[in-house]
Amino acid sequence: MAMQKTIVPEFKITAKVVYVPSESNPEKGYHFFAYKIAITNQGSAPAQLMSRHWVITDSSGKKEEVRGPGVIGMQPKIQPGQTFEYDSACPLNTTTGSMQGRYHMITEDGQSFSVDIPEFYLVAPNALH
Repeated sequence: MAMQKTIVPEFKITAKVVYVPSESNPEKGYHFFAYKIAITNQGSAPAQLMSRHWVITDSSGKKEEVRGPGVIGMQPKIQPGQTFEYDSACPLNTTTGSMQGRYHMITEDGQSFSVDIPEFYLVAPNALH
């Protein structure tokens, strides 16, 4: 069997989270977080983001999984050295929680691979006393 030379794509994922008081209703247990994700291609080959898989956990341990094509209705192709950023949001029933997951990507020559999204935390300003 012939060995194929595999280009290992390298992506860095960062997240910034803000609590949105105007969209939240703490008395009713509704906490709204907005977040910005930056996906940086640190490798030498372009790749396209095909789908996402999120695991959202609130502080009571309730997990919700979200899967879908692309991000914010797009399947961006990210060139080497390029960063793709997008904004999204997540409501929680608790004042704290976390998100983590993975993006499923594909290279120009059709190799698919996953990029882990490191866990990040959703914390309402009044959550930590």
